[in-house]
Amino acid sequence: MAIDSGSGLANATIQQRLVPVRLFYDYLMEEGLRESNPVGRGRYTPGRRRGGHQRGLVPRMTKLPWIPTEQQWRDILGVAAEEPIRNRVMLALAYDAALRREELCSLCTDDLDPAHRTLRVRAETTKNRLERVVPYSAPTGVLLSGYLAHRATISRARGPLFLSESRRNHAQPLSLWTWSKVIRRIALAAGIPRFATHTTRHLCLTDLARMGWELHAIATFAGHRSTESTLAYINLSGRDLAEKLTKGMEQIHSWRIDMLARLGGQATGAASR
Repeated sequence: MAIDSGSGLANATIQQRLVPVRLFYDYLMEEGLRESNPVGRGRYTPGRRRGGHQRGLVPRMTKLPWIPTEQQWRDILGVAAEEPIRNRVMLALAYDAALRREELCSLCTDDLDPAHRTLRVRAETTKNRLERVVPYSAPTGVLLSGYLAHRATISRARGPLFLSESRRNHAQPLSLWTWSKVIRRIALAAGIPRFATHTTRHLCLTDLARMGWELHAIATFAGHRSTESTLAYINLSGRDLAEKLTKGMEQIHSWRIDMLARLGGQATGAASR
């Protein structure tokens, strides 16, 4: 079975599950029960043959994040339009502010600044413990205003922004798993099963790269500690490739364009005769 066949475990999952196996064999080596570790680390070792590269047990694959096409995004929004206002504003904020699932579900009423249309992502809710302040759009602000009025009918207490409306957990903070189920339901209804809670973050950061945002600006917006994570979205956007292609067409292949233009003119002339 090929690792990228779509069946079985993902490459990243396999790599994670190999870690305890590798550590177990490290322990056996320390105890003198084995002379070598059969689970390679895939590291560079100077002096080894073939360039000093030691292959891991399973090749490590790095894939670009999946994002929906324009039509798929419209299909998602079409289904989401029928959702309750809480789910609609959560989806809008998840895209607008490129929020991770935990960051979104952990938002509190005190994190909002409607006057400046910004929200604070607290350090304790982020993946790398970096606090940041991010903006959201005017349409999302309108949705948020409507939701705050609706939330007041559930609870007027300050605290978690998004509350459960079920009988079992009424007025309790919305859990991560509930939000995942909401997105899963929307994805299946739209016929796009690959759409997940993290997809909106991928799409937002890719759109920022498409708009020409600089690498460090995108990294700050996303809350990335290293720009290496941000580079994936720059590559996915194709921004640099598009710019190079445009320059190349202008400088190297301009004569081809001229010839095509003449060909088009000749075809028009022939048709008129």
